[in-house]
Amino acid sequence: MFCSEKKLREVERIVKANDREYNEKFQYADNRIHTSKYNILTFLPINLFEQFQRVANAYFLCLLILQLIPEISSLTWFTTIVPLVLVITMTAVKDATDDYFRHKSDNQVNNRQSEVLINSKLQNEKWMNVKVGDIIKLENNQFVAADLLLLSSSEPHGLCYVETAELDGETNLKVRHALSVTSELGADISRLAGFDGIVVCEVPNNKLDKFMGILSWKDSKHSLNNEKIILRGCILRNTSWCFGMVIFAGPDTKLMQNSGNSIWESQTGDQFRTFLFWNEGEKSSVFSGFLTFWSYIIILNTVVPISLYVSVEVIRLGHSYFINWDRKMYYSRKAIPAVARTTTLNEELGQIEYIFSDKTGTLTQNIMTFKRCSINGRIYGEVHDDLDQKTEITQEKEPVDFSVKSQADREFQFFDHHLMESIKMGDPKVHEFLRLLALCHTVMSEENSAGELIYQVQSPDEGALVTAARNFGFIFKSRTPETITIEELGTLVTYQLLAFLDFNNTRKRMSVIVRNPEGQIKLYSKGADTILFEKLHPSNEVLLSLTSDHLSEFAGEGLRTLAIAYRDLDDKYFKEWHKMLEDANAATEERDERIAGLYEEIERDLMLLGATAVEDKLQEGVIETVTSLSLANIKIWVLTGDKQETAINIGYACNMLTDDMNDVFVIAGNNAVEVREELRKAKQNLFGQNRNFSNGHVVCEKKQQLELDSIVEETITGDYALIINGHSLAHALESDVKNDLLELACMCKTVICCRVTPLQKAQVVELVKKYRNAVTLAIGDGANDVSMIKSAHIGVGISGQEGLQAVLASDYSFAQFRYLQRLLLVHGRWSYFRMCKFLCYFFYKNFAFTLVHFWFGFFCGFSAQTVYDQWFITLFNIVYTSLPVLAMGIFDQDVSDQNSVDCPQLYKPGQLNLLFNKRKFFICVLHGIYTSLVLFFIPYGAFYNVAGEDGQHIADYQSFAVTMATSLVIVVSVQIALDTSYWTFINHVFIWGSIAIYFSILFTMHSNGIFGIFPNQFPFVGNARHSLTQKCIWLVILLTTVASVMPVVAFRFLKVDLYPTLSDQIRRWQKAQKKARPPSSRRPRTRRSSSRRSGYAFAHQEGYGELITSGKNMRAKNPPPTSGLEKTHYNSTSWIENLCKKTTDTVSSFSQDKTVKL
Repeated sequence: MFCSEKKLREVERIVKANDREYNEKFQYADNRIHTSKYNILTFLPINLFEQFQRVANAYFLCLLILQLIPEISSLTWFTTIVPLVLVITMTAVKDATDDYFRHKSDNQVNNRQSEVLINSKLQNEKWMNVKVGDIIKLENNQFVAADLLLLSSSEPHGLCYVETAELDGETNLKVRHALSVTSELGADISRLAGFDGIVVCEVPNNKLDKFMGILSWKDSKHSLNNEKIILRGCILRNTSWCFGMVIFAGPDTKLMQNSGNSIWESQTGDQFRTFLFWNEGEKSSVFSGFLTFWSYIIILNTVVPISLYVSVEVIRLGHSYFINWDRKMYYSRKAIPAVARTTTLNEELGQIEYIFSDKTGTLTQNIMTFKRCSINGRIYGEVHDDLDQKTEITQEKEPVDFSVKSQADREFQFFDHHLMESIKMGDPKVHEFLRLLALCHTVMSEENSAGELIYQVQSPDEGALVTAARNFGFIFKSRTPETITIEELGTLVTYQLLAFLDFNNTRKRMSVIVRNPEGQIKLYSKGADTILFEKLHPSNEVLLSLTSDHLSEFAGEGLRTLAIAYRDLDDKYFKEWHKMLEDANAATEERDERIAGLYEEIERDLMLLGATAVEDKLQEGVIETVTSLSLANIKIWVLTGDKQETAINIGYACNMLTDDMNDVFVIAGNNAVEVREELRKAKQNLFGQNRNFSNGHVVCEKKQQLELDSIVEETITGDYALIINGHSLAHALESDVKNDLLELACMCKTVICCRVTPLQKAQVVELVKKYRNAVTLAIGDGANDVSMIKSAHIGVGISGQEGLQAVLASDYSFAQFRYLQRLLLVHGRWSYFRMCKFLCYFFYKNFAFTLVHFWFGFFCGFSAQTVYDQWFITLFNIVYTSLPVLAMGIFDQDVSDQNSVDCPQLYKPGQLNLLFNKRKFFICVLHGIYTSLVLFFIPYGAFYNVAGEDGQHIADYQSFAVTMATSLVIVVSVQIALDTSYWTFINHVFIWGSIAIYFSILFTMHSNGIFGIFPNQFPFVGNARHSLTQKCIWLVILLTTVASVMPVVAFRFLKVDLYPTLSDQIRRWQKAQKKARPPSSRRPRTRRSSSRRSGYAFAHQEGYGELITSGKNMRAKNPPPTSGLEKTHYNSTSWIENLCKKTTDTVSSFSQDKTVKL
């Protein structure tokens, strides 16, 4: 508690280098970590406390306490304590095992060795002994021990390279650099030992990308940011050594701050005592009734036994393993399997109504290829025939030959020879265009052992543009802290790098300011056309109009584009501006705002050069998956940061948008009034004049309106789509407009939101979650999708080109969007189907088992006497009937996986929750009540005044109990055999084996031997042998079984024959197919004629801008060759018409085959 109070008082952290005595007065945490929850002494009390915080365990503990009171309970305590102890013990063993591995991991980490500078000497110290303020030496490929301020490194200018996969999942290297004043310390131990700088910085927090502080040393202050800090969890790469000063240690490091609170914290709770008063001598009728009430609470608690919770978790775990083991969801090209990262959401996969999908990297491949460009009003990249008519690029076309260029990328292809001709003719605009591509970027260049030039790219877009410039003769060679060197048509040219104006999501552009060898200062800029066109000089009006047309044409082919512009700067003006930029960088308040203002000031009056267009193809199987999910009545909303035209084009390419749609509503209002008016008009067009939409507040009365909306959705004829821009969406999400948006969007088949921010993605998901009472799923591949993934009921991450942030935040992950079809239509539907059947059967058998006590109460004066042997009550749910219902819940399937995919309409019962709802539960209860009546009254009537074969009276209580128990076990076993749709070897063993186990345990517990050992616990000595040798007893059991099962068999036969469901028809067709086994034939595939729509996009992530601005951006050593520009071949297969026809034909054939004899 003291530590917590101390941390609350800490408003800033002050650390002095090489001075442990000074730092110890602040009582900073040491570098020892504790991720474990228990130790030997605290395990039992803390674990029990945690387990009994769960409602189910607390409920059964209360029952156990009541059973310990002899005045109340007619059942002995072991009937509850055996299953309770079993559950608690299994959970405790699991928790202990997990914590043992945490202890083991903690010890392994805490005992790692690090070189620490102590008393002017480098000494090996365990990580747990490292203190705040210590100076540590790290070597290549070592883990970073704590959050360090980088002081110096083996690389020039204090650079070092770190891998942050443990922090953010990204495997690409990050660059960190030291202050120039500390990088001079180098590896000089004496100078490092004399370093006594004081760091004043922020308090420990979990922000991985932010750090603010100031280093005071030698009467000067230096500002610190995240680029100067190396975080614990990183690995030093491609750097021989570096020195760092510990700022945060142990639990204060950002890695541990992000790991959550795994250490159990005690909270003071209220204590309670229960006093029970009774008098053995006198009991009033009221008090007796009170005690009897609690007695029947105990007896009837088996309606919902503790084994239900255990069984549900086991079934969910099995379903998760099926997802992990599915070879059809394994992406062999990159060896990435599907992974279920949770076990609690499998059933909800079978109830999805809305899918929210990112576009780039999710629907598309996010592997970019330079295809087209517009330079000074002329398009390059098109292919023309002899009549100068534009033609399609085919395999017969000869690409531009780049083999003569030794530095060219061999995989790059370009088919328009006119661009090479313009370069050779010396067109100044073309040269300036390619020069800009070679200078304005964040790419890092390296040479591998073979002397080949390798580019380390931070975004696929940049890699495509720099590679294109490289192949056309403008080769980015290297960069130093102050220069960028490129090879222009064989001549090395070095440009002085004066400033780097970094990209971010607000600016949507990036710029560099360089001085060429002639002394001219130029600003080169590339960015989104919506932003860059506003910065152009008025003299660009004609070229602007022409380039805009070209952009629309590029977008018609689904290409992602950037606008390209430059500006000549005056030397005097630049010096004044640069001085203001230095002042802004040194500011402690409003630093970012001041810098952004200066960027805006210099990025104006630009001269337009042209535009680039790169291709991002669809992933394999996207069209088929989207079509199949649409047929399953799942609505897909695309939430993308790309521009409207590109998103629309991808919509047409994916078949989410079609030319056959009745209308496509585009919402592009600039304020709330315009957006509301556009939504109102769209709804009028959609619904006509049948409804009054003056207000459109769809969620004022949620329940009634939801019912109304479902009716309206069924009456909507035709397909509609909604397209809305990010700025319009911001207004539409306001409280008085969002209801109009929601109502319109939910009536449309397709919704595409363009230019949306990560926050807006999450807001759209939350809107549907809150008001539609529907299960939602979000799928994405990048860091900008994390908020959307976390907001939806189920999050799916794709292991793509943008790191693993989305995967780490998701509930399920796989490599390709097409696997979503199998995840939902097969695994999701099966999980929902199995869980519903499990619950229906479980409640049925427990009502049948428990209500017999209630009927018995009428004949025992409601004395709370149990009708069964107490051991039978204990073992019924955990031994006699547990395995068969688990087998059904894990393995059962109504139709095969292929038929589940071929007939997506099978998914609809899950969306409507038809398989387990109040009506189904009520039917299960009635079924259980009927079975309990048969189980009790048929043996009761048969035993009434009946003599055995030996002439003796057999109607004793113990024989009656054995007959009923045996009948119950046989009836529920036969019932689950009837309920099982898919038989496996395990089902047979579990069902018939459970009956065998029952008889073996029964005869054992009724034997003389066990009675002699425990005479008080096993009073039914010899009863099983005596009762079950009587023929009349077996006739009673047979009559009870037939009377219980036959009505169910008759009802199901009539229902399947007269009112078959779609799954019934498919199952019948499956069986007929197995007998016939006709040769399978495939329909020929036809190509879909794609409708072209204009599209435009800009995709870039904030990169190394601050690093390049500081001038510490130069790699000195060459890392192993890597390339982020691997191409993935993609063959587009369009089969929408075939799938729709196939589905229709299949359903028709199912209907026609209803009369097939099985």
